[in-house]
Amino acid sequence: MSDVEKKETTEGVEAARRIAEEAEAGAKKVKGYYAKWFIPVIAASWSLFQLALPSVLILNAVYIRAIHLAFAITLVYLSYPMFKKPKRGKILGYLSARDRFTLLDYTLAIAACIAALYLAFDYAGISGRQGSPLPRDVVFGFALIIFLLEAARRSLGPALSVVATIFILYSFYGPYMPDIIAFKGVSVYRFVGQITMSTEGIYGIPLDVSATIVFLFVLFGSMLDRAGAGKYFVDLAFSLLGTFKGGPAKAAVLASGLTGLVSGSSIANVVTTGTFTIPLMKSVGYPPHKAGAVEVACSTNGQLMPPIMGAAAFIIAEYCNIPYIQVVRAAFVPAIISYIALMYITHLEASKLGLKGLSRDQLPNFFKTFIRGIHYIIPLVFLVYELVILRHSPELAAFRAIIILAILILIRNPIASYLRKEPIRKGFLLGIKQIIEALVAGGKNMMGIGVAVSAAGIIVGVVTMGLGGIITEAIDVIARGNLIAILLLTAFASLILGMGLPTTANYIVMASLTAPVIVTLGAKSGLVVPLIAAHLFVFFFGILADDTPPVGLAAFAASAIAKSPPIPTGIQGFMYDIRTAILPFMFIFNTDLLLINVHSITHVAWIFFTGIIAMFAFAAATQRYFITKTKWYESILLLGVTFLILRPDYMVNKFHLAKNLKFLITGGGLVLYGLIFLIQKGRIKFAK
Repeated sequence: MSDVEKKETTEGVEAARRIAEEAEAGAKKVKGYYAKWFIPVIAASWSLFQLALPSVLILNAVYIRAIHLAFAITLVYLSYPMFKKPKRGKILGYLSARDRFTLLDYTLAIAACIAALYLAFDYAGISGRQGSPLPRDVVFGFALIIFLLEAARRSLGPALSVVATIFILYSFYGPYMPDIIAFKGVSVYRFVGQITMSTEGIYGIPLDVSATIVFLFVLFGSMLDRAGAGKYFVDLAFSLLGTFKGGPAKAAVLASGLTGLVSGSSIANVVTTGTFTIPLMKSVGYPPHKAGAVEVACSTNGQLMPPIMGAAAFIIAEYCNIPYIQVVRAAFVPAIISYIALMYITHLEASKLGLKGLSRDQLPNFFKTFIRGIHYIIPLVFLVYELVILRHSPELAAFRAIIILAILILIRNPIASYLRKEPIRKGFLLGIKQIIEALVAGGKNMMGIGVAVSAAGIIVGVVTMGLGGIITEAIDVIARGNLIAILLLTAFASLILGMGLPTTANYIVMASLTAPVIVTLGAKSGLVVPLIAAHLFVFFFGILADDTPPVGLAAFAASAIAKSPPIPTGIQGFMYDIRTAILPFMFIFNTDLLLINVHSITHVAWIFFTGIIAMFAFAAATQRYFITKTKWYESILLLGVTFLILRPDYMVNKFHLAKNLKFLITGGGLVLYGLIFLIQKGRIKFAK
C-alpha cells in the first residue's frame, strides 16, 4: 500500500469513527479542565449503578427504571448540542456549541433529570392517586414528554420524535379522524397517568429490559472492546480464512460475526472490523463500494448473532413472555445460515472478479493468534454456559461474565508487563484504565438506547389505550385480509421507519403495531403464527433498515473507510442482504426454521443443512453466478430450489398431499440444485 493510500485509509477510518461516535456517544468534545470530566464521571457512575443491581442494591423496579432514564436523558443533554452542525450567529452558535457546556445545557440536563425522577420521588403518593393525577403530576408529566422527545431528536434524529408526536396528537384528536381509524380519544389526565405515571408507557417493559439486562450486555461488549477483543477477532478470522479466494471478504464476514457476539451495534461493528478488513479487501481487487458493502452487510447482520443479538432481542423475550434462551434458539438457524450465505456471496463475487486470497506470509499464524487472545474467549464461553447450561437469568449471566472478564484483564496485563520485562505495576494500572474506560463507554453507548426505548414507550402506551384493535382492523382493511400483503406492509414500514430509528426503537414501534396483527389475521387465514415468529419477523426487518439507502449510517461509516460513494455502497450492501429479507417470510410459514416443536438432533441437522443449500441457491440466483454465470432460466430454477426447500408445506397444502411428503419435496429441491450444478459444469467443460 502506497503512502497516499495509507493516508487516505487513515483519514477514512477517522471519518468513520466520528460517524460512530456522534451516532452513539455524542457530538460534543468539551475542552474545559473540569467540564471534560462531567460526562465520563456520569457515564461511569451509571455503569457502577447498573453493576450494583444484580449484586448489592435491591430496589423497586419503578425506581430502577426512573434512575436509568435519568442517567440516559442527562447524558444526552450534555453530549448533544441542540443543533448537530455548527451554526453561525451569536444565538445559533450558542445553541450548537460543541466545545463547551452552556448554561442552557446544564439547565436542561438538570430539569430533564428531575422530570425523569419525579415518579421515584413521589411514587407512594402517585400510587395512591392512580387514575386521578394532581395538576402537579400533569405539569411534570408533560415536561418529561417534551424533554424526552427533544432528547430523542438530539441523539437519534427527528424520526422517533415525529412518530411519537403523531401518536400523542392522535390520542387526543382520534374522535375527529375518518371512521376506519376513529378513536374515542382520552383526557389529559388519563393520558398523563398512563404515559408518565404508570408502567404502561415511558416506564414500561422496554425501559425495564434496558435497565436490567441490556445495559449489562452493552457494558460486557464495551469491556471486551477496550481489552482488545475486536482486533483479536479480526486477526483470528484472517489467519483462518485469509488465503482462500477472496479471503479478506470471507474473513470480514467471520470477524463481524464474532464481533456481533458482543456488539449490538452495526455502526460500531463496521468501525471495529472494517478498519482492518476494507483496506485488505481493496488490496486483493474488490472495488471500493463492494468492499464497503460486504462490511456493511456482515456488520448489520451481526445483530442477529446469538447470544446477544442486539438490545431488541431481550425485549422480544419480555413481550413473548418466554426465557431469553428460547429467543436465541429460535433465531439460531436463520442467523447462522444467513451468515454462511453471505460468506458464499463473497466467494461468488471473488469468482466473478477472478480474485485470489492473501499469501500465508501476509497473515498471522492461526494457532499463535488463537492462544494469544484465548482470554477473550473465556468470558464468552462462560456467558454461554451461564445462559444455556445453568439457565441463569440474562442479567445474572452478564454480571458474572463481566466480573470474570475484569479479573482476567487485571491478571493478564501484569503478566504481559512481566513478560515484556516492564514493571508489573504498569500492567496493573493499564488494566484499571481499561476497566474505567469500559465503564465510561458502557454509559455513553447506552444513553441512546435508554432514550430510544423510553420514547418508543410513548407509542406503546398510546396503543394500549385501546388503539391496538383499531390498528388491527385498519390493517385488515388495507391488506383485505391477505396475510402476504400484511407481511409486505410490515416489512416495508419497518424499512422506512428504520431509516430514522435505531433497531431497538424500530422494533418496539412495529412490534406494538403489527406483531399482534400478524398473529390475529394469520389465525383468520387458517395459519397458526407463533408469537415469537411474528416478533422475529419485525426484528429482522428492523435490522435490515440499518443499511437501507439513503440514510443507513452503517453504509456511511463503511464508505468513509472505503473511500466510496455512500449511496452505491448502501445499495450494494442491501443487495447482499436480500438473502436475509426472504428468511422472515419463510419462517412465518415454515416454523421448523425457528426450531419450534423440533426436538430431534437429526431433524435440527436436516433443517440446518437444507437451509444452507436454499440460501446458496438464492445467493446464486440474485448474484447471477453459480459455478459460472447463470442463464436466465437457471436463475429461475435456483429460486425454485429455494422455495421448494424453505416452503415444502406450500406444495403439501396446494396439492393436498400427506404431511410426511414434505421431506420428499425438500429432497426434490436438493436434486434440482444438483442438476443445475451439473448443467453448468457441463457448459464450462463444453466451452473449454
